[in-house]
Amino acid sequence: MAVKMRLRRMGQKKAPFYRIVVADSRSPRDGRFIEEIGTYDPNREPSAISFNEEAAKKWLANGAQPTEIVAKLLKQAGIEK
Repeated sequence: MAVKMRLRRMGQKKAPFYRIVVADSRSPRDGRFIEEIGTYDPNREPSAISFNEEAAKKWLANGAQPTEIVAKLLKQAGIEK
C-alpha cells in the first residue's frame, strides 16, 4: 500500500481551506484517509500552516511520500525527513 501525505480540499466555493492528511494513494482527493496531521489556509495573509509535528515525522519515517505542495509546506514549517 503506497501512502501519501496530501491536501484535502474543504471550505466554500472560491474560498478553499485544506487539511493535510495521510491517505492511500489510490483513494480520491477528498475521500478516505488514514490520519489528519495538519491544516493549511491560503486565504489568510500570510498563509496559515499548522502541523502535528510528531505525527508528520512518524509518517515520514514510515515511508509516506509527500506531494510537491505538502513537501513545500513541511519545509516552511521546519519539518525535515
